[in-house]
Amino acid sequence: MAATSLPVEYLFTMTATLSDPDVIRDGPQGGRMIFNVTGGSFEGPKMKGKVAASGGDWLHLRADNSGKLDVRATLLTDDGATIYVSYNGIVKDGQIRTAPLFETGDERYAWLNHVQAVGTGTGGGGSVTYDIYRLL
Repeated sequence: MAATSLPVEYLFTMTATLSDPDVIRDGPQGGRMIFNVTGGSFEGPKMKGKVAASGGDWLHLRADNSGKLDVRATLLTDDGATIYVSYNGIVKDGQIRTAPLFETGDERYAWLNHVQAVGTGTGGGGSVTYDIYRLL
């Protein structure tokens, strides 16, 4: 029997600031917008810190007026850990849905290496904000 809701645990809220996009119009697979991640922050019950100015957000503009995300970023925790996060997702009507994966060598956050997360968010005005949840 299918569940009517997924069991999740709230991880954190992340806001990333973005550069103005480089735009590729009417390419062979549609349009593209490429944003540099220029900073930001994240905070939740188990972790908080900054979003490093080293990532990117590649948005594929699709014919149905939605967008497909391909994002890579680095999270720097307040206690000195470095965490790589990557995710794909869909943007439609201002709503963003993502599926983040994490990688770290820091033992304090090694539990993230086995997490499949989901996120919901919105964007505009040079930033995106996500609420990120761990699937249980």
